[in-house]
Amino acid sequence: MKSFCPRSEPKVHFAICIKNRDYPASLELRKIYRVVPDQAAAAHKQIRVIDESGEDYLYPAECFVSIRLAQEVEKAVLQAS
Repeated sequence: MKSFCPRSEPKVHFAICIKNRDYPASLELRKIYRVVPDQAAAAHKQIRVIDESGEDYLYPAECFVSIRLAQEVEKAVLQAS
C-alpha cells in the first residue's frame, strides 16, 4: 500500500479514504478526495482535503492513500466537484 507523499504527486493531488472511524460524518470510505497541498500539515502526519462540507480540513494522513488518476478520470472528478 502506497502511503501519502505530497512531493511525488502530480500538480493536482487526490487521495482515497481508507479509514474514517473517527470522522464518519466528514469522510466517506473509498471516496476520492482532492488534496490541498500543505507542507506544514504533512510534517505532522496530516493531510488537508476538501471533505463532505466542501471546505478543506486536516485529517490524519493514515486515513488516506494517495492515488494518480488517468487524465480522463481526473477531469471528470474535477468537473463533479
